[in-house]
Amino acid sequence: MDSETAQRLAGIQEATGRLLSSASQLTDAAVAAPSRLPGWTRGHVLTHLARNADGLGNLMHWARTGTRTPMYPSEAARAEAIEAGAKRSAAELTADLRDAAARFAAVAAGLPKAAWAAQVERRGQPFPAREILRARLSELEFHHVDLGTGYQPDEWPAAFIADALPRVAGSFAGRPDMTACRLVPDGWPDSFLVGPAGQDPPERAVHGPPGRLLAWLSGRSDGTGLRVTGAAAVPVPPPWG
Repeated sequence: MDSETAQRLAGIQEATGRLLSSASQLTDAAVAAPSRLPGWTRGHVLTHLARNADGLGNLMHWARTGTRTPMYPSEAARAEAIEAGAKRSAAELTADLRDAAARFAAVAAGLPKAAWAAQVERRGQPFPAREILRARLSELEFHHVDLGTGYQPDEWPAAFIADALPRVAGSFAGRPDMTACRLVPDGWPDSFLVGPAGQDPPERAVHGPPGRLLAWLSGRSDGTGLRVTGAAAVPVPPPWG
């Protein structure tokens, strides 16, 4: 295992520990209550995170064996599994998440170095298996906030923000439904253009701490703590993902 893979696995383990600590404090009534995601309870979020671990494990099996193994049998099956699992008790939900995370960690730790370069697919989009680790960490950090148990974007690790903000900002580059502006993270040498392609550089710029920019872009903040120049207010991004 190379140092980058080991570092990513360590980050996943730490994020999993924080999430399980939050989940273990929930009561049955609390897991049945709404999360910060529209239409989902906390039980839905916890079930999704458990099934995501198993689904990513399927992709690692694909990478190791070369046998095509989709993340989920179908999108309908994925949704049905989340809906069914969401109704369980707090103890069952936490145990399922803990067990699924342990399975993911064991498979990832045993994956040969060459397998991380293998191509797998998600929703028809090919990508190298090494991106599985980045995807899992993103699920853990974003959805821990969505759980609505007090974990906030300001608590995201700096390494996660440094990796995720350029990727999320890049997904808004060229989007016609995004207000054209430049994102300027405090203390960073780089800035990011978002919004429709083929336009002159926008006068509008949004400045702020990198983590708060990431929270705003990903729909986990209303832009509190950000500053805007060239406009009266921080724009509202369209849904991300």
